[in-house]
Amino acid sequence: MARNRRLILSPPAEVWRLLSDGRRYDEWVTGNQEVLAVDEGWPAVGTALRFRVGIGPLSADDISVVRICEPERRLELEAKAGPFGAARVAMNLVPWGDHTLFVLDWHPLRGPGTRMHGLPVDYLVKVRNGMMLTKLARIAVAERPTAKPGV
Repeated sequence: MARNRRLILSPPAEVWRLLSDGRRYDEWVTGNQEVLAVDEGWPAVGTALRFRVGIGPLSADDISVVRICEPERRLELEAKAGPFGAARVAMNLVPWGDHTLFVLDWHPLRGPGTRMHGLPVDYLVKVRNGMMLTKLARIAVAERPTAKPGV
């Protein structure tokens, strides 16, 4: 399993606002080239996000299905990558003062990833997920509403 943690200088409600907007996943999910479709009601359990992933001209269309949704606390997805199998992507938002401790766990469920699971693959996934959390944190902080004077 690859696990990443990131302190995001925005409250959980603001971070959740980004997670619950499926159309914005291509802004912060590393490797996501384009969001193709978002089911109505995203991120309710059973809804899906369809997207194109890749590097340069190499791409594939994938789907992520919501398996667990606890608004402003927890979102777990099953990310399906065609012949490459599927992975569990668990995102936990822990209130940390006025900020959010974001914990991201990635674990292969099916396919070749389960056989290649271990140090080299987990390391690469951890690097990718770290880049992803950095982008998410930058967006959340940039869009954080500023306090009104005297409040």
